[in-house]
Amino acid sequence: MKFEGIIPAFVSPLSEDNTIKEAVTRKLLAYEIAMGADGFYICGATGEGLVMQPEERKKLCEIAVDEIKGKKPIITHIAAMDMKTTIDLAKHAENAGVDCIASVPPFYFVYDDNDIYNYYKELAASVHIPVMIYYHPAAKADMKAELIAQLFEIDNVTAVKWSSGNYFELLKLKQMTNGEMNIINGPDEMLVCGLAAGADGGIGSTYNVMLKEYKAIYHFFQNGQIEKARNMQMKVNRVVSEMIQHKVIPSVKYALELLGFDVGNATFPMKRFTIEEKKQLEAQLHALGWPFQP
Repeated sequence: MKFEGIIPAFVSPLSEDNTIKEAVTRKLLAYEIAMGADGFYICGATGEGLVMQPEERKKLCEIAVDEIKGKKPIITHIAAMDMKTTIDLAKHAENAGVDCIASVPPFYFVYDDNDIYNYYKELAASVHIPVMIYYHPAAKADMKAELIAQLFEIDNVTAVKWSSGNYFELLKLKQMTNGEMNIINGPDEMLVCGLAAGADGGIGSTYNVMLKEYKAIYHFFQNGQIEKARNMQMKVNRVVSEMIQHKVIPSVKYALELLGFDVGNATFPMKRFTIEEKKQLEAQLHALGWPFQP
């Protein structure tokens, strides 16, 4: 399976005790399907998966599969601090019916390229569905194209979520894998750059609240309307810049609240907005024209 198009890095609707809000989850999934989502990436960085309890990650996975009912592909991020939990989450995701599992490489401790290769080899052997490498500099500061190309040789490893702004390395990876590796752009603010470097689509946080605009970027680019794609990128980037200043995950969650989705706060100790900060962010978003009109 090849993943393409605009795939939201789905926000996990959470109660104050960090349990999944099922009704809100289903409502948000249905909304994003109606807005044109080409798939869903759940329990990743935006989905706060690494700081959720395994049973809640499993619950979100099951709800998403049940709600989407095969209409769009679902990619589930399953990495954890320990291998046993990671493989348990991977096997659960496969049994639940997702289309692909994703994982950052092992993190915190110092792992060399051979350690990382062995990690993905063990992970891929535990399931029978595609595995997506999640290259995020926060987990592994510098994954070279040579390493990812080597990982691509492992059975089941078919894709990479490229959440780095180093498009020189992405171009190298594209060449080293003869264009066969499924590459998905990560940085929202550089979707046009990723597509130009050969990415097949994008996975992003702010797609949750500007899905139509990112779909427009993708559509314009695919149709050779590069100036229109660039102009739309600059339009969404003004909102992205504001959200970066206020911290992205809390900002996206509050923007969803403004759209009528009670997704809850980001997990503690991530930023919690005061009433005044909420008013300020709302005013700044509206001043930028968000939510954008068709």
